[in-house]
Amino acid sequence: MAVKLRLKRMGSKQRPFYRIVAADSRSPRDGRFIETVGTYEPIYKDNNVKVDEEKALKWLNNGAIPTDTVKNLLSKTGVWAKYKSAPKKSSKKEA
Repeated sequence: MAVKLRLKRMGSKQRPFYRIVAADSRSPRDGRFIETVGTYEPIYKDNNVKVDEEKALKWLNNGAIPTDTVKNLLSKTGVWAKYKSAPKKSSKKEA
């Protein structure tokens, strides 16, 4: 199962807001998801992205692939930089 971090559209007509969710890549955009990671409100100019850093890093470390938009939002909040600077776990077993 390939997991993606992507946006789920919510809100009424002309007043969208989005939830950043971890979802199976085969499920529809507004369909089933595994866990909510944060929110994005494009209508507001200031402080419009809220991300639970712990959940986002957990999913990224477990192999979830963010969409381009989510990657931009994560870099805006600083989560993407923390993910990139964290030491990677080696898949090789040490003798």
